[in-house]
Amino acid sequence: MLFSNIHILDEQFQHRSGCYVGVRDGVIAYIGDVPPAEDFGEVYDGAGRLLMPGFVNSHSHSGMTLMRGYGENLALSDWLHQRIFPFEAKLTTEAIYNGTMLAAAEMLRFGIVSTTEMYFDAAAIRQAVLDSGIKMNMGLSVTCFDDRGYADLPTYSEMLDALQTCHGAAGGRLKLDAALHAEYTSTQKLAEGVAAFAREHGLRQHVHLSETKAEHEECKQRRNGRTPARYFYDIGFFDGPTSAAHCVWLEDEDFALLAEKGVTVASCPVSNLKLASGFPNAPRMLEMGINYALGTDSVASNNNLNLMEEVKLFATLFKSTTGDPTVVTPAQALYAATRAGALAQGRTDCGLVKEGFRADLIVMDLRNKPHMYPCHSMVNNVVFAGQGSDVCLTMVDGQVLYRDGLYTTLDVEAVIAKANESTEKILRQL
Repeated sequence: MLFSNIHILDEQFQHRSGCYVGVRDGVIAYIGDVPPAEDFGEVYDGAGRLLMPGFVNSHSHSGMTLMRGYGENLALSDWLHQRIFPFEAKLTTEAIYNGTMLAAAEMLRFGIVSTTEMYFDAAAIRQAVLDSGIKMNMGLSVTCFDDRGYADLPTYSEMLDALQTCHGAAGGRLKLDAALHAEYTSTQKLAEGVAAFAREHGLRQHVHLSETKAEHEECKQRRNGRTPARYFYDIGFFDGPTSAAHCVWLEDEDFALLAEKGVTVASCPVSNLKLASGFPNAPRMLEMGINYALGTDSVASNNNLNLMEEVKLFATLFKSTTGDPTVVTPAQALYAATRAGALAQGRTDCGLVKEGFRADLIVMDLRNKPHMYPCHSMVNNVVFAGQGSDVCLTMVDGQVLYRDGLYTTLDVEAVIAKANESTEKILRQL
């Protein structure tokens, strides 16, 4: 496909107009100000449209779409134990598949091309990735409070199977991560086992970290004054590439530990604020060069998968908390929602509009959109005025998966109906 005469956000997240972008074999093969000599097939009229890298959701639990709106106005602990855990105990493979497909449809609609997931049931998730066309780093979450090691748990066997059936599947669209739910839901023996498994098999890791003040302070009581970050650092958990979700309550030393180990912070500002968990010190992390990525968390706590909301909140929240209107630039916000998430997934050739990179692209329709005019700065407009619904095309590895209200790989009406059916089945059991 050749995107013709289109606005783009280039690899520096600078606006260029009147560009031509050619996609061949899943890769961006040409970017220029004049039409290319070679034939790229279909010519897409880019007049009044903007091409930019697709969003990467750095932390989510897609199967939880079935719980959208189910637990509201509760603190995190009450939300989990009173609403979420009882519902999840009734989930089946079919229900997780249906929930993940619903999430994929929503993400593609809002321009998310790849997602980092922490959930369970590899078979269900794998099939949803294959069927929908989205990219995913899949982590099978594990918890344990007794003396069993990682190899003693059912998840271990499932992970061994997933190494063969999931890791690198669908031409690399699906990757396997090693996931530990959190410090407070595991033992040191389990955490060390997960880290050893990740090192042995060359996997990335995913963990919740210092999401709430209670979690953070109770860890210090259990671990001889050590914060969750210090604890994981000391036991070698951060020795492999890791994404740490939330990181709201980090203390002084914690920032340096994450920076030293190259840990990605997967921040979910809407979910954290909605659950009254707080917000992280993003400006400090950015200053220290920590890879800071954005995620939605699940729709059970967000309540949608519209990463554009996270982008705007990220770009505005810290201006208020610091009193500095220059902190977190629009370009930094877009980087966090795209390139930073791709790097966190180990997808080094994704997340930028750049020749040789994977064609994970979205188009925003600027035509007849009052909220996008006048345009003194395209980047400012995208971050502060843009809406997820402005996305009119989502492309993954050069394949168009969503275009002008239509999906090419899924029947959205059937997806919604099946998700509703699974939800109703579970509610009848509660």
